[in-house]
Amino acid sequence: MARSDLPKYTVPGLTPEEGAATAAILQDRLNSLNDLALTLKHIHWNVVGPQFIAVHEMLDPQVDAVREMVDETAERIATLGVAPEGTPGFIVKNRTWDDYAIGRAGAIDHLGALDEVYDGVISSHRTAMEETEKLDDVTNDLIVGQLRQLELFQWFVRAHLESAGGRLSTQGAETEKQAASKAGAAAKR
Repeated sequence: MARSDLPKYTVPGLTPEEGAATAAILQDRLNSLNDLALTLKHIHWNVVGPQFIAVHEMLDPQVDAVREMVDETAERIATLGVAPEGTPGFIVKNRTWDDYAIGRAGAIDHLGALDEVYDGVISSHRTAMEETEKLDDVTNDLIVGQLRQLELFQWFVRAHLESAGGRLSTQGAETEKQAASKAGAAAKR
């Protein structure tokens, strides 16, 4: 970041460079969380089949919690003296992942794909946790708290995908479509 791009102020105890670096990490998380909230709502609207109501209703609290994470993250960026970016164009331009790949589909298919989505978000949050551990304890605490919730939500999803023997039906999948296909095939057995 060029010196002229540094925030005019940041929180006490951080240099403008540290505030800007922390805000950049959070901006990536903000993009991811905004995308996750929209993806969860997309699944909520497009899930069908016998488990429709259970999955439909399971997702609403996740959407609400992720939207709260979005707000907390944006407010932390602003607190650090940087303007948070939340427009769709900015998110699409700066994201490092593809759009959610499943349209109208069965509940288990969507949950298989959602498991992959959570893998990506959680892995990136863990990287951000490690990076902010060296920069700012307050931001690190925010990310750790979000991770706790995100991991819980993934567990809720995985409970639908796990066999009694503890094997995930999506194991080995590398894409959302593969995970949806594997989960759907396992549910039909």
